[in-house]
Amino acid sequence: MEDKVLRKLFLGFIHIHVLHHANEEPIFGSWMLEELREHGYTISSGTLYPILHSMERDGLLIREDRNVEGKIRKYYSTTQKGNVILKEAREKAFELFKEIKD
Repeated sequence: MEDKVLRKLFLGFIHIHVLHHANEEPIFGSWMLEELREHGYTISSGTLYPILHSMERDGLLIREDRNVEGKIRKYYSTTQKGNVILKEAREKAFELFKEIKD
């Protein structure tokens, strides 16, 4: 993702990806980094964690701190607002995909 324009575009996709998985079950940062890598996104924790924090501030995610093997791990789930945004993003993405697929 060297190109700044592509990076901006992909950051939007990453937000949708985060909402999708946080809607299915609570996620945590290192798991999400690995999930994104499996889909070809090469982002650092220094990029992902600010995204998670901003999505929490925007009311799209809610955080739950859990003690895992003596360490606090932050798990994120979608809020009602996050679910509404995800639904709309899915509809818009599907409509766009239909238009540009050829």
